Amino acid sequence: MKKFLILALLALNTTVYTQIEKKTITLEKAIDMALKQNLNVIQARNNLNIQESSYLTTIGGLLPNLNASGSFYRRQDWRPPTGTRQQFIPGFGFIDIPGTSGYSASNSYSTSVSSSVTLFNGFANIANVNRALSNIKSSENNYERTKQSIIYQTHQLYLNVVRTYQLMKVNEENLKRSQRQLERIEESNRVGSVSLADVYRQRVATGNDELALINAQSNYEKAKADLALFLSIDQYLDYEFDVTEFPTDIDTSEFNEIIKKYSDVNSLFKQALLNRPDYKASENNLYSASSSLTIARSGLYPSVSASASYNLSNEQLSKISDNRSLSFNLGISLPIFSGFQTKNAIEQATINRNFASDQLKQNERQILVDIQKAKLDIEAALKQLKVTQTSVASAEMDLKIAEEKYNLGAGTLLDLLIANANYINALSNKVNSVMSYLLSQKQMEYALGIINN
Repeated sequence: MKKFLILALLALNTTVYTQIEKKTITLEKAIDMALKQNLNVIQARNNLNIQESSYLTTIGGLLPNLNASGSFYRRQDWRPPTGTRQQFIPGFGFIDIPGTSGYSASNSYSTSVSSSVTLFNGFANIANVNRALSNIKSSENNYERTKQSIIYQTHQLYLNVVRTYQLMKVNEENLKRSQRQLERIEESNRVGSVSLADVYRQRVATGNDELALINAQSNYEKAKADLALFLSIDQYLDYEFDVTEFPTDIDTSEFNEIIKKYSDVNSLFKQALLNRPDYKASENNLYSASSSLTIARSGLYPSVSASASYNLSNEQLSKISDNRSLSFNLGISLPIFSGFQTKNAIEQATINRNFASDQLKQNERQILVDIQKAKLDIEAALKQLKVTQTSVASAEMDLKIAEEKYNLGAGTLLDLLIANANYINALSNKVNSVMSYLLSQKQMEYALGIINN
């Protein structure tokens, strides 16, 4: 009875578990999750927040500071008695009276308000603000490029899930076809119309097809695991990825339009320079480096500062405003020798600016290469699609002919197996070419800096 109850509970739990509906994640949902949960995006956003918070400090360098202070001072003094004196008291006579102890106390109250401002420091304060603004813009650009990179990587991983799923379906259909063929051959062998060798040969082929399906299923599960890891999903087995929104074939009528759209590399290059956030970040890095050079050169110029203070003081708090003073100060400092620190700072800032300029030029070259690669990938994907579409149609007809010949006894099983292998290979190539075509479109958008959900 106890064993029966345990088995019943296990069966109930299994039934409840299988009835739990898995959550479906679409490509759009996956991109949203990646943009919210991916660590690279979070880090880029944190860097932007840090730069924005430091901007207030640089603005404060342009403004005068303001300070207020107040104090209370009390002094108490004790001195020994100054001596004694005699005083006549009736009934007592003369008595010695001690002198005064010499105790005294005094209070002092004071308050002041002061302010100072740097009027000129070789344009360093202005350059500090400009550098902070450039750093903020650069962080914004890096944040946007990071999001674009995450979107593109999500497309890559999601399309890989779709690709492995479609390849798994191809292998499933192939195994079913092999199993049906094995049943027909075994039945034909029983009636003596085919040899036993064909039975064994088909069994081997069916086993190989089953192994191919197992590998395809494993690749599909690993692709889902990679995508789930990228999306920071903890329990990815509770989720399913929607693979039905993607086409299994591409209409070739749009090929000419796509080739024309991406034919002019110079036009694409100009478009990328206007849109690529990483290129804009390089520009802002150059601006920031130029501001740093201005700051370094400020050590060659004199600095001018001004200050003012207003003071109140008195021994009585109620009369503190009776004693007032107002002072102004204008100072100038001229650097004569700083132990070569200014010279060293200028040299380092110049090197950094030159490096930022070289980095900007290198990014231009990288963008051009990215566009050319994306263009080549699109052209290759279009050619692959045309070839695979023709190959699938031809392989399908060849398989039908081989099946008919074998069933009629006019062909060999080897011919049928070769035709089936060619058909499966053509279908697999078609799946890969369709996914490559879809990904090449996103690759071009990423190279141009216009990729979005």
